[in-house]
Amino acid sequence: MHKNRESVLAMDRTETNNPTIDSSKFQNGSMTFRLYIYMFWMDYLLMALLGGFALGVYFLRTIPNHLFPIYFADGEIVNPEFGYPFRKEIIPIWLAVLLSFIIPFVIIMLMQIRIRSFNDANTAIMGLLFSLISAGVFQVLIKWLIGGLKPNFLSICKPNISPSMSGTGYGFDGIMFDRSICTGDVKQINDALASMPSGHATAAFAGLIFCSLYLNAKLKIFANYRAQYWKLVLFHAPLLGAVLMASSVTIDHSHHWYDILAGSIIGIIFAFGSYRFQYASIWDYRFNHIPLPRINTEEGFDYHLDHLEGYLSASKKGGWINDSIYGAPYDAAGTLTILKTSGSMVTDLRL
Repeated sequence: MHKNRESVLAMDRTETNNPTIDSSKFQNGSMTFRLYIYMFWMDYLLMALLGGFALGVYFLRTIPNHLFPIYFADGEIVNPEFGYPFRKEIIPIWLAVLLSFIIPFVIIMLMQIRIRSFNDANTAIMGLLFSLISAGVFQVLIKWLIGGLKPNFLSICKPNISPSMSGTGYGFDGIMFDRSICTGDVKQINDALASMPSGHATAAFAGLIFCSLYLNAKLKIFANYRAQYWKLVLFHAPLLGAVLMASSVTIDHSHHWYDILAGSIIGIIFAFGSYRFQYASIWDYRFNHIPLPRINTEEGFDYHLDHLEGYLSASKKGGWINDSIYGAPYDAAGTLTILKTSGSMVTDLRL
């Protein structure tokens, strides 16, 4: 027997760790600071720990002792793809991370002009943080444990070697050397040996793809009606920003194309995972704007069309203001009870 989704989880108000939790209050945006901390303190603590861990690992020396060739026996330069000049990054990594958060954050806040839901704003911002922080930890660990030579590595390394020293290194014919021959700045060398994956690409795609998914859900871009073209353009705008931000590192020669590809894949995976972690669906237009419940979780979210009127979308099209949302050929298709009436004609579009 189903319990009411709006039922109150009774808890003793006198106990510090057991405040009263009312699901309807949180859904409607009425919440005390004490209740909010009770519900989300563990998430924020874990995000702080993971963020600090990622920042610490970022400045560590890579574990693998990467070997690289400099000259052949005849003095010919080996692998000139590592010999690009060192240039200042067009977009520093700190700015890439900041933009990847600020741009979606501003859009989420602007969307609240119509939605006016503290629950939705909190869900979206936390999901964005989950995406950025989790992807960041993932990529810095790969950098630390695997890494690789950046295109400008030799310019940063400044190896103290001459063609006459060929054959004195490691490997076949002694043409391989390690960082011990480098005379450049130690911190820059550590960074130049951590090429894969690109942190710019990871942050850009983790934050801005999440932004695109949020825009789609709130504006019902891919839905049960043909939206205006500007919505489609708006959906793809964050994707363009992510591509430009990630690709900028090829201009200043601080990453290879495969570093960018790896970082982009990581960012996309965490953006999709974090959005679905926070919202009821990714692509199902009927549910992808609805935050998943954090309280009364023993019941979970009821994928039933009859209660959609209790959750606001930023769109006024497709039946969102006249209770005429229909089913689709996947989840909740068999739970539809609302029919759309047009004059004397009743049309049942259940599939």
